[in-house]
Amino acid sequence: MKHCLSVLVHTPAHSQVAKPLSYWSEQPLAPGSLVRVPLGKRELLGVVWDTPDEAQAPNPPEADKIRPLAGVLGGIAPLNAAWRHLMNFSAGYYQRSVGEVALAALPPQLRELSPLQLARRLKRHASAATQAQNSPENATDLVALTPDQTRAIAQFDADTRPCLLFGATGSGKTEVYLQCVQRLLEQSPQAQALVMVPEINLTPQLEARFRGRFAPRYGEQALVAMHSGMTPAQRLQSWLAAHSGLARIVLGTRMAIFASMPTLQLIVVDEEHDPSYKSQDGSRYSARDLAVYRARLEGARVMLGSATPSLESWHHSRPANEGGRYGRLTMASRIGHDQPQDLGPASPSRPRHGLPLVRRVDMTHQPKHCVLAPPLLLAIAERVARGEQSMVFLNRRGYAPVLHCADCDWKSECPHCSAYRVFHKIDRTLRCHHCGYAERVPRACPACGNPDIAPLGRGTERLEEHLGELLADVRSPQGEPVRIARIDADTTRLKGTLASQLAQVHDGTVDVLVGTQMIAKGHDFRRITLVAAVNPDGALFSSDFRAPERLFGLLMQAAGRAGRDAEASGRSEMWLQTAHPKHPLFEALKQHDYPAFAEQQLRERAQAAMPPFSFQALVRAEARTQEVAQGFLSAASTAASAMPETEPWLARVTLYPPVPMSIQRVADVERAQMLVESASRAALQSFLAAWHGALHATRSQAAGRGLIRWAVDVDPLSI
Repeated sequence: MKHCLSVLVHTPAHSQVAKPLSYWSEQPLAPGSLVRVPLGKRELLGVVWDTPDEAQAPNPPEADKIRPLAGVLGGIAPLNAAWRHLMNFSAGYYQRSVGEVALAALPPQLRELSPLQLARRLKRHASAATQAQNSPENATDLVALTPDQTRAIAQFDADTRPCLLFGATGSGKTEVYLQCVQRLLEQSPQAQALVMVPEINLTPQLEARFRGRFAPRYGEQALVAMHSGMTPAQRLQSWLAAHSGLARIVLGTRMAIFASMPTLQLIVVDEEHDPSYKSQDGSRYSARDLAVYRARLEGARVMLGSATPSLESWHHSRPANEGGRYGRLTMASRIGHDQPQDLGPASPSRPRHGLPLVRRVDMTHQPKHCVLAPPLLLAIAERVARGEQSMVFLNRRGYAPVLHCADCDWKSECPHCSAYRVFHKIDRTLRCHHCGYAERVPRACPACGNPDIAPLGRGTERLEEHLGELLADVRSPQGEPVRIARIDADTTRLKGTLASQLAQVHDGTVDVLVGTQMIAKGHDFRRITLVAAVNPDGALFSSDFRAPERLFGLLMQAAGRAGRDAEASGRSEMWLQTAHPKHPLFEALKQHDYPAFAEQQLRERAQAAMPPFSFQALVRAEARTQEVAQGFLSAASTAASAMPETEPWLARVTLYPPVPMSIQRVADVERAQMLVESASRAALQSFLAAWHGALHATRSQAAGRGLIRWAVDVDPLSI
């Protein structure tokens, strides 16, 4: 007897094949089973999907067109109903095809392996699992907790809602995560926990702590990592361990939110404010938001942790009588300091215990063209002389952002993008950070022949060089010259270099660390007592309404790298070089007062009806010309206005005119965007679902004129 199955395959949202396809099978297969199916001349990985009642069998005239399965990936249990529900929700909410979302969530190597090859892998996996289960040793005892940590864990256990752990940098949030995971695993022998971090370079650091705590008790295989830096074979092995239940703990970046974990009971999202949790391609999902949804779907608990929470999470964690949907757990003091008796918002302007003193340097009163203010330079020299470390933060890599000719005003523009190529002195190249185009630095101005072309502005490479010149006469307590290191995307290209550089910082062989946001968050630098932000003013007056939130979070996270050792915290400092020292953002930062900053920002957003008081989506279009890109968006807007006025949600949605993106050309492709906004999330979702067909039809008409692609970005983080 033949059975008709609905099978999902990886198809883009723009494809005409965006729904499950029908195939014959000689045997009945449960929904969630993994299979291989023919599609055209190719053979693809597929997932047997739930079939609506009215479509159990194909219509008789089409029965002959249905092809049989190419194979079944036996040995892997079907993906459960909760996982399939999560895929359906993600596809619907973020306006993508469910096949694209579901198949992208599976390990890439599954798409390549035949049933026979997979059977061999599963045999090796089972052998390793048996060996791991026989190897655990006695675990170490729990570490002593601070009163803040004890209180936070008790409140988390008592509150069944999603919880926001609002803890100062160095207050011990990671230990709270460890304790919650350990208690869960002890209470339930089958329970699984998912712990997410925003960036790959933070995963090994956290993995070492989790492995040291849990490997002796549950075995090495009980903890696996998931991130894009792993090889395909490693990702498959981790996925199989999580799917089979062998892995009790999964540590990963945003991709881990889609991991198949049949007995998931706890989700932890560390640094939940980080924009890295929002994907910028494909389905453009928010792993943080999906974590909250998945926890509710599977009856699991979820903890969001941050010293500078996103304003959305902070707003949701307001008191329940004001409409809050999250619980708020507060840890206001660093480990090793007396705990404040009142942890609530009654006295938010009080400086947090153990956090560095914030000093603002008014650059309008410093010598002209000064890069580092003399008082700051003196403070760094004093730290070096005492054997302490300093960190200088500048969120711009390269030697200089642009090369400039003073005679004809030529600048190093990228020929393929509407951006400048960055000057990298170390390899004498001009490199575009958007499309990757690079070439050697010209000997003279290409426009007028002037040999005196000069760098304009500063990046971390030039700042490192400048610091070396200014601190040339400074000596460490051992009489050695100052040792300066730089950590950014340029110095960490090769595998293993980041870990090597961080090890040098931790063991004290570096006196001054220069870097971008890579060093500003997540790292536990015990020897750093001074952090300096060289040029933080750029985001103060940005057109992006989220820019102040990102700047405050980044500076507060950077400040948190100083004074993490309790003995040195009394002399730890954060220096801010700014031309606007009285700006409210810096006033709040001086007091380490995130609640005051959040209150002011939320008040402004409420007045302007911006998120979290409204809901947004961006429709982005890419074409060979700006006219075609904006023309597509204008036609889509016209199609939306032609929708029946009887739809109740139509009047609650506002479409703004299409405009070029801030960087409107990348790799010779013009980009435009159109904002869609509503005060109701349900109304926005209903509109986008109804509008999807019109977007497809509009694309078909515009494709011949050079339209390349379009995408909908729900809940965008940058506009």
